[in-house]
Amino acid sequence: MTALPAGEKPIGRSDIEAKLREIRGEVDTTTERAKVPAIAVGVAAVVVVVGVAFLLGRRRGKRMTTVVEVRRV
Repeated sequence: MTALPAGEKPIGRSDIEAKLREIRGEVDTTTERAKVPAIAVGVAAVVVVVGVAFLLGRRRGKRMTTVVEVRRV
């Protein structure tokens, strides 16, 4: 075991817990800041996918539609 410099106390469990709480607080605030833009990007992606699916389905529907022509003689 290494000797501690004069005036320093050994690192205890409470010191480690305090540092972990500090790190967790930073992570929580960063997560909260990133959550709102991430939700907005997700909603925008869903809207784009639904719009593209609608347009492609509409195009396919027009192509595959049967046209019946009635002639009177």
